[in-house]
Amino acid sequence: MPTAPARPSRARRVWGETWRILAALGIGFVGIAFIAWETDTGQRTVTDAQAALDLLVGVLGLPLLLLRRRAPLTVALLLGAASTVSILVSGAQMVALVSLSTHRRWWKISLALVVGVAAAGVYERLHPLVDPGASDWLVNLIASTFGFALLVWIGAYIGLRREHLVSLQERAETAEREQASRVAQAQTAERTRIAREMHDVLAHRISLVAMHAGALAYRTDLPPDKVAETAGVVRDNAHAALTELREVLGVLRDPLAGDAPPEPPQPSLADLADLFAEARANGADVRVEGPVDDLGARAAGLGEAVSRHAYRIVQEGLTNARKHAPWAPVAVSVVGAPGEGLTIVVRNPVRSVGPLPEAPAPPPSGLGLVGLTERVELVGGRLSYGTTADPAARDGRGAAFVLEAWLPWAA
Repeated sequence: MPTAPARPSRARRVWGETWRILAALGIGFVGIAFIAWETDTGQRTVTDAQAALDLLVGVLGLPLLLLRRRAPLTVALLLGAASTVSILVSGAQMVALVSLSTHRRWWKISLALVVGVAAAGVYERLHPLVDPGASDWLVNLIASTFGFALLVWIGAYIGLRREHLVSLQERAETAEREQASRVAQAQTAERTRIAREMHDVLAHRISLVAMHAGALAYRTDLPPDKVAETAGVVRDNAHAALTELREVLGVLRDPLAGDAPPEPPQPSLADLADLFAEARANGADVRVEGPVDDLGARAAGLGEAVSRHAYRIVQEGLTNARKHAPWAPVAVSVVGAPGEGLTIVVRNPVRSVGPLPEAPAPPPSGLGLVGLTERVELVGGRLSYGTTADPAARDGRGAAFVLEAWLPWAA
């Protein structure tokens, strides 16, 4: 069942009750005027006591309309019973019957109809015509039944219309809520994407800055030219981080402003060679296993999303190795074929090896591997990571951190 409409204002409620009482009073006066005309012309017998009772019951019955919303059946029955002695109350009886019919409880309506028709018959007996015809009682019965049925139809129509309006209002509110929910979901998805891209981009650059800044902090014996070279790497990567951060956040600017630059294309497998060259130029020992130079060209059917995720997986693997094992060699393997899938493996020793002593561990963000897991699951792939024995360790007791992902590659 539709819910009740919103409660109207106090002024509207007062006006609604006022015009209904005035309408009921107007209908009652029309009825009593007709009875008075019949009495004056000698067609009906009405005593002065009956006329006074008619006015008294009619005046007392009008306030009952104020209770029709709380007890519609009771008010309709009381006003119907009062119409046995008062024609003035007939207007209030009609309003009460219409109000009862809006709820479309047919057993209640039938009971009110029986009382109303019976009351009309009793009124005719108490206020008889002077020269009634043989069929007048039947005509009065049919007329009263038809009149009450018309009032029931009007009330049922009003109730149906109200429910229809409430239904339309609910549909509009539901559509508005669904639209707001879709907008909120789109905003959340966009913010998640931006946060993921910010993490991937900034973690890559900041890890380079941290690694070379650590070299400056711990290697006090470096010659001036080496110090200048390392400081240049720190400066260049800090500037690159700021530039890439501005590009990523550019999507948050208002596109209607007209000054927001278009979002740059995201890197893919075709950019892996540049990623490895940049890592090596910054001092990382990246060892690529298998041919990856032509992988971007061969992966044309891999799909833009999968190719972009593959690039981010390799980038995150290099970033983690740089954060937790700086200067250690990193082995990267990217192999695959259509129909078999794309397998990515990034392996690095757990401990740092190189020019730095054991440095304090960087604060973990906890977002990198979680973001990679979400990326892989979105395209139907698999991701695993953890510590295992390092096959490159000479004593056989070294440990390596292995990041492995499988991405689907349709035939």
